[in-house]
Amino acid sequence: MRVAPFASLDPASYREIVRRALAEDVRWGDVTTEAVVPAELTATGVIVVSTSCVLAGLDVAMECFRQLDPHVELEAARREGERCESGTELARLRGGAAALLTAERTALNFLQRLCGIATVTRDFVDASSGRITVLDTRETMPTLRALEKYAVRVAGGVNHRVGLDDGVLVGVNHVRMAGSVAEAVRRMRAVDAELPIEVEVQSLDDVDAALEAGVTTVKVDGLPIDAVREAVRRSRGRAKVEVSGPVPLDRMAELAQTGAEYVSIAQLTQAVTPIEMTFELASDVAPQTGAQRR
Repeated sequence: MRVAPFASLDPASYREIVRRALAEDVRWGDVTTEAVVPAELTATGVIVVSTSCVLAGLDVAMECFRQLDPHVELEAARREGERCESGTELARLRGGAAALLTAERTALNFLQRLCGIATVTRDFVDASSGRITVLDTRETMPTLRALEKYAVRVAGGVNHRVGLDDGVLVGVNHVRMAGSVAEAVRRMRAVDAELPIEVEVQSLDDVDAALEAGVTTVKVDGLPIDAVREAVRRSRGRAKVEVSGPVPLDRMAELAQTGAEYVSIAQLTQAVTPIEMTFELASDVAPQTGAQRR
């Protein structure tokens, strides 16, 4: 199995995503802000988390503000991957009040989701006690994969495949189309004899077939815990074992004790609860009443 090493998030991977997200929200203009907030007004904003979380995606959120106000001043108060308790200030911004207001929702949408992914991932990583590697999957929101897999990385998880060109995974449907595990592996090796090959299996007979074919990793999908242990026993010294399927957090300790090397968990990026947070904005000048303006 090939897994992507930890890497920071390249701004080029999210600038266009942010641009499209802002366009989706702003459309023909922010009619409320344009009517209520003077164009020359500046303000200071603070992002505060309302529930405990692991921070991820702050740079993406900041890009939302930066695209509407290139001169905005940004100061991060916490580091990516850091655990933040309720009430923690994540960042402070100063810039055009209208731009800060218009970008607020889009920025928080990104930040809340990515923090949610990082928080769930850290829970699974902690539950593994270092005995089994926590992998993500390709079950991500379309167009947001780079961001979501980044949130997994900063929380201590490991990216499995970023895309279909990023490694060989012979799934159940591949086997059905080929006719057998052995034939699917044979066809793969005929194209590239050097690539590590992972095969998804759903029975111990499939495990034996995969091992006989000389695969690198056996992906055990949805088998009972006793069958997982047996798959590990049969694979020892011949292939590594990845456990997949629904993986509740309370099963992690049990899975970590099977001897399997990996566990892939779709819910890291699939069943995400956005983290609650607020954006508290204050004008840099005292508010004026209608009488004062006259």
